[in-house]
Amino acid sequence: MPNFVIEREIPGAGKMTPEQIVEAAKNSLSVLRELGPQVQWLHSYVTDNKIYCVYWAPSEDLIKEHARRAGIPADRVSAVRRMMEPASAEG
Repeated sequence: MPNFVIEREIPGAGKMTPEQIVEAAKNSLSVLRELGPQVQWLHSYVTDNKIYCVYWAPSEDLIKEHARRAGIPADRVSAVRRMMEPASAEG
């Protein structure tokens, strides 16, 4: 299953309260349940004004549908072509 990185522009994201984070996660998971098991949220990184999410999904269209239904932006959706980590330097 392809991995996607989603860039979400959310001003003030880094200042979200723990309660806001919980509510956002619950909302996302609710929509994911509606869409079925073919799309999965793996994890997210919260910065000052953006959230970067990593998902498994069969298509970019399904990622965008999740964002639309959840009422969250998906400003940039990028398919992951290859994983790279420190061990990659070992050949």
